[in-house]
Amino acid sequence: MDRTFFPFKPSGRIVVPGSKSQTIRAYLIATFSKGISTLSGVLESKDTLACKQICQQLGVIFTAGSNGDVTLDSTHLHASEGMVLDALNSGTTLYLLTGLAASLGMEVTITGDEQLQKRPVGALLDAYASLGATITKKNGAYPPFSIKGPLTGGECSIACPTSQYLSSLLLACPLGEGTSILDVPLLYEKPYVGLTLGWLKEEGIHLDISDDWQHAVIPGRQQYHPLQKASIPGDWSSASFFLCMGAIMKGPVTVEGLDKDDTQGDKRILEILQEMGCSVQWEGKTVTITRKNGLGGGTFDLNDIPDALPILAVTACYASEDVTFTNVEQARIKETDRIAVMHQELEKLGASVTERKDGMTIHHGHPLHGAVCQGHGDHRIIMALATASLGIQEPLTILGTDAVDVTFPTFFTLMDSLKGDN
Repeated sequence: MDRTFFPFKPSGRIVVPGSKSQTIRAYLIATFSKGISTLSGVLESKDTLACKQICQQLGVIFTAGSNGDVTLDSTHLHASEGMVLDALNSGTTLYLLTGLAASLGMEVTITGDEQLQKRPVGALLDAYASLGATITKKNGAYPPFSIKGPLTGGECSIACPTSQYLSSLLLACPLGEGTSILDVPLLYEKPYVGLTLGWLKEEGIHLDISDDWQHAVIPGRQQYHPLQKASIPGDWSSASFFLCMGAIMKGPVTVEGLDKDDTQGDKRILEILQEMGCSVQWEGKTVTITRKNGLGGGTFDLNDIPDALPILAVTACYASEDVTFTNVEQARIKETDRIAVMHQELEKLGASVTERKDGMTIHHGHPLHGAVCQGHGDHRIIMALATASLGIQEPLTILGTDAVDVTFPTFFTLMDSLKGDN
């Protein structure tokens, strides 16, 4: 579906949906706990549905409660030899499932859609091979591939340009037969590893990990326990688009359902917006963003929050000074090469952009104008470009907006709700 957007001044409040990253972690832990778990606040999107369907394929029974809770019964978890598990477009499911699948005791094939089959997984497969799994690569360093356990333990060294490599190993190794020793010479996106460690702590999983998370010793023969009324927090990645709407158009925009103390890395977007001149006010789990003066510039390291690059790049187009984003080379291996794609689409809108290997600079003094942009099948690109339309006097058309359903199917509805009397 294509959509055309017109300018408006957003004002009001929205309730942010549950975290995709946390929902998928909860689904997988509940599945491999081999018991009955209850979750609240789960996100319903294409990515989480992809994970849910795989869990159901493995024998998990999902039951929706009248109060919005979801019960997962994984008592009869099973797999058959040669089973194909399709993660569709969900990179989080692909990576986090890989090692856990080794505990099934059967060879299973993990695949995804055309876009997911371009996501690199070779280093992670090599790590699992060194820990005892049998790996069959069917497409070189990319999906599909087959894996068969058990993990017998051992030592491995793996560079993690995506945190999901390490999160995958941290989730899988406790279910192995022996102790696994991990050396991680490179680790990006550290806050997402924090999410995983939070779940492991709640599960009582024992491991010895260094303060910088680059060395870990994980005993095997541990097990997951069913989740008892686990609550999924609001998604800071989704909230970032509405927070930036308030920053671009002065607000006030209020987002409900966020935890100020959450370990999700994307909450740092508030610090960046404050540095650029915005005011942030908290009341319980509700945050309001406003701006009195112009947006300032600066240089921002996005290594921990690469998913924020598209929306921050759009926000920078409305700044009165140059804005530079650095140390975020891993943004090139997401659903798209987000550095190159944002450069391409923002220049269509009249922005002046200098692209670098690990980021970009948005030069001030170049007002945006209307254009026809491509969505590139990337939900964060589409939502960022839709946000760009707020201050553009001419129409902005985005081709192929359906991809927002991957993580945020209600995005456009919530965006429209902020129009008020515009």
